[in-house]
Amino acid sequence: MNAVRGTSVDIPTPDGVADAYLAHPDTTGPHPAVLFYMDAFGLRPHLIKMADRLASSGYTVLVPNVFYRHGRTPVIEVPEFIDPGQRPEIFQQIGPLIQALTPELAMRDAGAYLDWLATRPEVTTGPVGITGYCMGAVLALRTAGAYPERVAAAAGFHGGNLATEAPDSPHLVADRITAELYFGHADQDASLPTAQIDRLDEALTAAGVRHRCEVYQGAHHGYTQADTAAYHPEAAERHWTALLDLLDRTLRPTAQS
Repeated sequence: MNAVRGTSVDIPTPDGVADAYLAHPDTTGPHPAVLFYMDAFGLRPHLIKMADRLASSGYTVLVPNVFYRHGRTPVIEVPEFIDPGQRPEIFQQIGPLIQALTPELAMRDAGAYLDWLATRPEVTTGPVGITGYCMGAVLALRTAGAYPERVAAAAGFHGGNLATEAPDSPHLVADRITAELYFGHADQDASLPTAQIDRLDEALTAAGVRHRCEVYQGAHHGYTQADTAAYHPEAAERHWTALLDLLDRTLRPTAQS
């Protein structure tokens, strides 16, 4: 594991400036880039810890505030420990932000994030990896479809509504994807019922996308997030193993993590 350097950065986009967190090994030389899509609770200390952990394995990690149109971090104040069951008003605040981030806007932003990473001295040339959590899993899937030539791997964990019957469902980008994908679903997740899990897998298989979809038993929506009531330590560690396996294999296959 490498020592890590982290800093706050600003990323110009067609619609303004997105604040973000950038972490990379505190060593000379560039590293493969990973675009890290936040969950709905936003860029906060726990996500910074996750980004640092990923960076310590040899990656340059960018975590943008995808809600930047509504303000800089923190867009919404959340408690140190998030229990939506006890604080329903949190979702009342977050819901409109999620709805406002349309697929078109999100993918326009994704292009800006990828462009910015491509200019950084801390980043190697070539395709990037993506990891996303909750709503971030949707963004990871959409980005892999929107920028196939720039994404080598994408992972999504406890994502919801990945394969709905809507005409703009995320899974419908499958035929544009060239990256290898991994999904770690939560079996206790009402936002991703079995029918959607099957529909996603079938779409990726039909499109010839290299992928693996696994269901984590006993895990709830949000199981990787240690500052929430949904946290599941064993599932979270399983996620790290799967994510690093994917990234090491696709972004630096000759390196050791």
